[in-house]
Amino acid sequence: MSDQALVLRGVCKSFAGHVAVKDLSLDVPRGSVFGLLGPNGAGKTTTLRMVMDILGADAGSIEILGRPADQATRDRIGYMPEERGLYPRMVLEEQLVFMASIKGLGRKEAAERLGPWLERLGLEDWRKRKTNELSKGMQQKAQFIATVLHDPEVLIMDEPMSGLDPVGMNVMRDVMVDLSRRGSTIVLSSHQMDTVEKLCDRVALISKGEKVLDGPVSEVKARHGQNTLILAFDGDGSFLASLPGVAKLSDFGQYVEIRMSEGADPQSILQEATRQLTVRRFEIVVPSLHDFFVETVTGSGEEAA
Repeated sequence: MSDQALVLRGVCKSFAGHVAVKDLSLDVPRGSVFGLLGPNGAGKTTTLRMVMDILGADAGSIEILGRPADQATRDRIGYMPEERGLYPRMVLEEQLVFMASIKGLGRKEAAERLGPWLERLGLEDWRKRKTNELSKGMQQKAQFIATVLHDPEVLIMDEPMSGLDPVGMNVMRDVMVDLSRRGSTIVLSSHQMDTVEKLCDRVALISKGEKVLDGPVSEVKARHGQNTLILAFDGDGSFLASLPGVAKLSDFGQYVEIRMSEGADPQSILQEATRQLTVRRFEIVVPSLHDFFVETVTGSGEEAA
């Protein structure tokens, strides 16, 4: 049995002369939660659609669970697209049972599995309603149930938190953690950097259709080291940006985040800050995945979105 849930080698895709994905190679280990990151237009959704054969690759190869990608292996995947694929005038429970049956699950078993999922995601009272009567957040939850009801070995989810309020996001995160603990492989494409950072153990970043980096989240973040300061204070801190050793300052109102230059001494920055301000918090931290994403993408000349 292959240790990899998905393997892409040299995958390419172009549209009318525009290169959407260029020579992309990825390995997604079984049982991992893998984040596929990149700005709008980087090629993330195109890549996922090629895995699902919604789009055909121009070149390269794709393997799923140790086998060349075909319809049988793709049936072992639960795919949640960014654009909702629900039938608006179909009753919710009928629709979800129907979608599970397309993936090979018997209708009776699908109906038995459906109840607990509806209850967990807060849709039990809406099971007899048509999809277009549901809010956007409810429809997103329904799309998620359609993705997992047939108990796939691999889940591919494109912006799964779209349209969800904070409570709904927490529920969705809890469910994904449970699925991961049960051994499911999850591929997550999202602009919610905090979600990716909390859930994913590995990430890959693509920019302009090419892979910029990939690896375990801890290693990706460690490449920048602990070169970020968080400083909360009372007083006028406008001088901080011009201090020696300060490469970049981001003001968040309640505190500032300072990216230090290579070799800078954080204690000298603290010393000068305490000389002119009342410092309430001083912390040296590893840059967040959000910061790393923005710096890497803008450094490649592409606009983050």
